[in-house]
Amino acid sequence: MKSHDIGLLLKLVALQNRVSQKAEQGDDSLYTARGLEQETGISKTQINLSLNRCFDVGLAKKDRKSGVPVANRRALSDFIIYGLKYVFPAKPGEITRGIPTTFAAPILEDKLISAGDFIMVWPDANGDSKGQAIEPLFKSAIYASKRDPEMYALLALVDAIRVGQPREANLAAEMLEQRL
Repeated sequence: MKSHDIGLLLKLVALQNRVSQKAEQGDDSLYTARGLEQETGISKTQINLSLNRCFDVGLAKKDRKSGVPVANRRALSDFIIYGLKYVFPAKPGEITRGIPTTFAAPILEDKLISAGDFIMVWPDANGDSKGQAIEPLFKSAIYASKRDPEMYALLALVDAIRVGQPREANLAAEMLEQRL
């Protein structure tokens, strides 16, 4: 597994959530390697390799009706909640300008009070917040988050699980399961 595999699976979930909320047929072109590349910033070659890895380990499957790739939500949820922080750990770093993540992200900002002085941010020169740097889950996570608010929410929840204390991680896990 590579970290962008999880990012790709989260994008598949975000796309499916968008389709189910609108109660209409989704645009299958978004599920092509080219469409997923535009949405995530992950190269087409890596998209194909990533999907094959995810199919092999059961984190993704093809939809029976449309044939588009879909995330195995239960398996993805279990992997993120119980294993991700060990496979792709994150540690707060230096103070920098960036985009709020974990409990400073819009999805979580009023849910818990942080004991720390600084929020967590993904380093970004165009960011509007100052806080401790957290490396995003995958290289183009900031790009993908700026294109899709649902993707931003999912990645912020994942970061909260990766770096949060048990109470914070449990809240993020509950919210993630609701979205998955």
